[in-house]
Amino acid sequence: MARNPDFPPTRQPIHRDAQAAPLFDYMPQLSLAERDRRWDRLRKKMLMAGLDGLVFLGNDIYWGMGMANMRYVFQVDSQIGADGLFTLSGDPVVWNAVAHMNRPTNMYLSIQKWMKDFRTRAGMAAVADEIRTRGLAGSRLGLVGFSSTIQTTPTLLHEDVLALQRLLPEARFTDASALLQEMRMVKSEEEVDMLRKAGKIARKVIDAMRDAARPGLPDAHVYAEMVRTQIANGAEPNIFNLFAAGPLEHPSNELWHLLHGCEQPLTPSMRPLQAGDLIVAEWHTKYGGYRCHTEYTVYLGKKVPAPLQNIWDVSVECLHASREALTAGRTIREAVEMIRKPARKSGLDYVELGFHAMGTASPEFPTVIYQEGFGSNALNGHGIGDMVLEEGMCFGNNLDLHDSSWKPDVGCMLSDFMVVRPGQAECLIGTPLEIGLAG
Repeated sequence: MARNPDFPPTRQPIHRDAQAAPLFDYMPQLSLAERDRRWDRLRKKMLMAGLDGLVFLGNDIYWGMGMANMRYVFQVDSQIGADGLFTLSGDPVVWNAVAHMNRPTNMYLSIQKWMKDFRTRAGMAAVADEIRTRGLAGSRLGLVGFSSTIQTTPTLLHEDVLALQRLLPEARFTDASALLQEMRMVKSEEEVDMLRKAGKIARKVIDAMRDAARPGLPDAHVYAEMVRTQIANGAEPNIFNLFAAGPLEHPSNELWHLLHGCEQPLTPSMRPLQAGDLIVAEWHTKYGGYRCHTEYTVYLGKKVPAPLQNIWDVSVECLHASREALTAGRTIREAVEMIRKPARKSGLDYVELGFHAMGTASPEFPTVIYQEGFGSNALNGHGIGDMVLEEGMCFGNNLDLHDSSWKPDVGCMLSDFMVVRPGQAECLIGTPLEIGLAG
């Protein structure tokens, strides 16, 4: 298919030795050794699956997580979307951005060293042309989209798949997303180090959340300071902040959403904070493509009311139990039982109580936050109780407890971010073990 050139020729040709300006020292970098490890392992998986190539179809679904596999393989995480081709031999190709955003060159050449071949995004016709050029028009090709334990439908746009089938009628296509999901389950030490740096920023966000909460200021002010702190300290501007604020004491015929935070645009609001308010939040700090999960609770007052303090104290017990539970060699069933034991002993209820895997996306596999038999089977641990935890798995804790005999709409949120290790999990944030007091 004939396609228009991107732009007319420039009056002054770009110098043949000109290169994209280097920004490598100012952006997080994974090594070429890490790239080679991933690419080699992926090619081995392709060989075992009988695949000659992988076609990556990336988009910004679910807070940009639809790009998780693109980021993992190519170091491309564009909110505008991108497509990629990865084959058993030869260099990969990425199609990214519209023409004017690739002028005079693609900016990914400035911020990463993994990829060299970037082209303007031109739909499935351009992808099919490259597949034919490589002699793979009649081969078996895997399609890689995105899915997670919440976004369970693979994000392959229907018309893109139909277009590839129409343009390459001799090719055989199969969904190969699971190859990448399995690869991402256990993190290398370089990946853990990215999460460790994200954790250090997340710890600053806890302080910002507490320090910004003042009576008379809107809860949007607290929210904005949390986001500002992430970006100002080198995290990516990926705004995942499930946030809620409201009065601890309120009429019994009012229901406030203080068991768990809310997504945008339900939050933030311009409601002025007041003494006696509670703020609960869950946020992701994204650094170098890696999402570090944090949950924390702030009370506006000088002394935490006793029933709320009791919920917090049990939450801390569950946090300590999580560190002992998320260790190499333990089964998921054993880990979940250990984490939930303090809450069960104290007779507390929970919205979520467990853990969810995280890395370039969230929640990754495996995840257990609900009680068996309730909610989605992908989130309640159904069928995975005998799965054994491996060193290098990474989890955000989900410790969202409440006491419905006291209040059905008020609770605490608490987490750290844990790496499965022998003996005891490694915590990457250092979340305070006291409720934040503000105001």
